[in-house]
Amino acid sequence: MSASEIKWQKSSFSGGGGENCVELAEHDGGILMRESDDPSRVVVTSREKLQAFLLGVKAGEFDHLVE
Repeated sequence: MSASEIKWQKSSFSGGGGENCVELAEHDGGILMRESDDPSRVVVTSREKLQAFLLGVKAGEFDHLVE
C-alpha cells in the first residue's frame, strides 16, 4: 500500500476547515497519526498504546491540557 492509498480518518469534532484535527489511519498492523496542517510528520503507534491513550482521554486524564 502506497502512502496515497492510506485512508486517513479525522474526528467529526474537527474544525470545519480541517486545520484543527489529528488524523488516524491503519497501516501494516500499526496505527498512524498526523496533524492535518502538517501531514508529512507521521507518528506510528500500536493498537494497544492507542487504546490505552483513548481510555485515558475518555476518563478525563488529559482535560487539563485543553482547559
